[in-house]
Amino acid sequence: MTALRSFLFIPGDSAKKLAKVDDCGADAVILDLEDAVAIANKSVAREMVTAFLKERPRAGRTVQLWVRINPLDTEWAVDDLAAIVAGDPDGIMQPKTNGPEDVRTLSTQLDRLEAANGLPAGDIRILPVATETPIAPFRLGDFAQAGLTRLAGLTWGAEDLSAAMGASTNLGPDGHWAFTYQLVRSLTLMAAHASGVPAFETLYVDFRDDDGLRSSCRAARAEGFAGRIAIHPAQVAAINESFSPSDDEIAFARRVIAAFEAEPAVGTVGIDGKMYDIPHLKAARRTLESAL
Repeated sequence: MTALRSFLFIPGDSAKKLAKVDDCGADAVILDLEDAVAIANKSVAREMVTAFLKERPRAGRTVQLWVRINPLDTEWAVDDLAAIVAGDPDGIMQPKTNGPEDVRTLSTQLDRLEAANGLPAGDIRILPVATETPIAPFRLGDFAQAGLTRLAGLTWGAEDLSAAMGASTNLGPDGHWAFTYQLVRSLTLMAAHASGVPAFETLYVDFRDDDGLRSSCRAARAEGFAGRIAIHPAQVAAINESFSPSDDEIAFARRVIAAFEAEPAVGTVGIDGKMYDIPHLKAARRTLESAL
């Protein structure tokens, strides 16, 4: 899968917003059939998203097209999958995921639907929102041993989790995540890396606060997140820029790699009076890979 920095949510029942997808600048768009769509509009949204996908065959897409289906335990999920797989989405965002077994269940359903629609096996990837139920955080570490070949990454969310726990807020007195949500965020990050897939930061609610978004994105990238979810097109540019290495970072990564290549028998090298070892070499290689 091409490295992704930005996922932009688009309500599946908004013709006006769907019309702007191709030029939105995001690496991927999530066509939403879940929280952004009222119950009365579920069927309409499903039809609109399916038609949208079919009008844009995968080979000609300028942006990856993902779909957030309704949770597997709802009455809409089966119809969601039956309809949208025919449009060959790049991936499915799976909400309210309790753990790897929910992803495995979805994957099995996709196996059948891909075959029925003449699609290559494993064509459609899965991105679970892995912390939206109270049991889910306890199962994050299980993803590393689950062998889920469709797993495209892990992301987390605080809103549904706080609602499920009856919390009045998910923020601390300082306006940042309260301890519980800092914990599940960190566990998601570690679970993703343990599973060999990217971790994607959750949304930044205030779409008018560009400076705050950029600061938050830079901090997330420094911790090891690969990208972020956007809730408004105005956030896309800041996310893409923040999760891309700067020219200085790329230049330094090349210096680190070149220094090790010049002395292949050593485990440490000196650059500008500082010592760098193998973890720095691995980080340099990751920097160049993310710049491609």
